[in-house]
Amino acid sequence: MLVVCVAGIYGSFLSWSYLQEKISSKNYSSEDDEAYFKAPLIINSVQAFFAMLVGTAYMSVKSRRLEIPAYFLFQDKKMLWNFVLIALSQAVSSPIAYQSLNHLDYLFYLLAKSCKLIPVMLVHRLLYGSKFATYKYVVAGLVTFGVVVFSISNKAKATSNDGRILLGFAYLFVSLLLDGLTNSTQDQLFSKSQSKNITGAHLMAGLNLLNAVFTFSYTVLFTRQFDYFRQFVVDNGPEVVQDILMFGLLGSLGQIFIFLTLENFGSLLLVTITVTRKMFSMCLSVFLFGHQLNASQWFGLLTVFVGIFLESFYKMFAHQKKID
Repeated sequence: MLVVCVAGIYGSFLSWSYLQEKISSKNYSSEDDEAYFKAPLIINSVQAFFAMLVGTAYMSVKSRRLEIPAYFLFQDKKMLWNFVLIALSQAVSSPIAYQSLNHLDYLFYLLAKSCKLIPVMLVHRLLYGSKFATYKYVVAGLVTFGVVVFSISNKAKATSNDGRILLGFAYLFVSLLLDGLTNSTQDQLFSKSQSKNITGAHLMAGLNLLNAVFTFSYTVLFTRQFDYFRQFVVDNGPEVVQDILMFGLLGSLGQIFIFLTLENFGSLLLVTITVTRKMFSMCLSVFLFGHQLNASQWFGLLTVFVGIFLESFYKMFAHQKKID
């Protein structure tokens, strides 16, 4: 099961990350002008809508009957509150993180968003009183340290930002805490709702329903991104629409494997997989575009793989112990 989940996450999100980079960096102009797509909330809305549809189908297949996300959400007020809390933290975290790019280089953004293991454990500990085995702290430290070394060893290109570093760090800090709240609350929801048969499929469908409602409502009421999107397509053609739709589909398929991993193995292992997937995306970019890794980057990469091996070793050891 773990191998299938890892392969599904890697396969879906390596393609997804390619489209993410393409949408954010491609010049869609058919003429000599510049036309870069700058409406992230449109992308988030499409992603949430697709994930809701795929999650509903996934939930219906697992239960062998037609399931409606809103139906099980409103059966239990406490459960609904937990779903709303997670969906809000997801919906708010992304725009706050993007806001930090006005004040920080992209390197710092990528670095901070890649180091989710520690805030997840911090929120688990402070908010829910969870305790972890010593090896989990070692794994979190190794993976985070490896990502840090790999990222800061890469020479960053000059970027345009206002240099207000402290404000940028504040945005990122809040975003990471929200990410930690999301992952830890998902764990608690699973552990306390097993009698209610809450599965990864329920979580995927319910969260993305709420996420789509929140993101779409905010985009319509407080931004003009839909007007921008419509005019962008009129001026530059439908290619960006095709890319966004494929981006949403791949992300939705990837979420199935994410919630399977979360349901069966917990948020810490999930974060380890997703962080290392980002590392493989970076390595793939290096080999595809002929970049060369320096000694420090190879050291960082090796450190991450040591952390992965340690996590896998202890998981297999614990599983073998249960069998014996």
